[in-house]
Amino acid sequence: MIKIYKTEESIVNEIEKVEDGCWINMITPTMEECISISERFDIDIADVRAALDDEESSRVDLEDGYTLILVDIPSIEIRHKQEAYTTIPLGIILADGVIITVCSEETPVLQAFEKRRVRDFSTKKKMRFVYQILYRATSVYQNYLRVIDKRRREIEERISDDTEDKDLIDLHELESNLVYFATSLRANGVVLDRLTRYERLKQFPEDREILEDVIVENKQAIEMTACLLYTSDAADD
Repeated sequence: MIKIYKTEESIVNEIEKVEDGCWINMITPTMEECISISERFDIDIADVRAALDDEESSRVDLEDGYTLILVDIPSIEIRHKQEAYTTIPLGIILADGVIITVCSEETPVLQAFEKRRVRDFSTKKKMRFVYQILYRATSVYQNYLRVIDKRRREIEERISDDTEDKDLIDLHELESNLVYFATSLRANGVVLDRLTRYERLKQFPEDREILEDVIVENKQAIEMTACLLYTSDAADD
């Protein structure tokens, strides 16, 4: 599925055709859709489809005519008949006159922009948009970490009274979720560090400020994850 958006006077609207300054949002795109975008903007098909492979690692690739930014974002899936947390790749491609996002599923990270919940958002200010996406991703990480912490506390309170196998399994599941988050957040941190160094990526002082905020929030999410993992390990002991 491909949806195209463009902001006019700070309001984002869905449009029918690709225009200069638009955002092309690809959600679980078909091979035909990927080929179409690849050919139109002269992007390697492997880079268009990179975010559809769960094994792809976070990185920044500067190619002739476009830039690929690949990060991990948090996601919810159903495991053992209940919600569990994991991470999935999100591809952001800066091409000629447009910004393209590619993801294997609908995500609250991008839905916030579609639903006009992000202030000072413009599809024409590409680097600022990128940093706003990354900021939104770190916020979702932190929200999910708070939920994980709340669930862990509830389970531990039950364990102190009457331990059941299900509670132990749930605790182990939450710990696995935290490991996913820790690995992805560290990898994203490397991407953020690289984005501060690339002169080719045109950015304004305000853009840099947002990037600095993202770096701070990502570090905070890493610290939250590490703290929860430490608490979980201590509880096991």
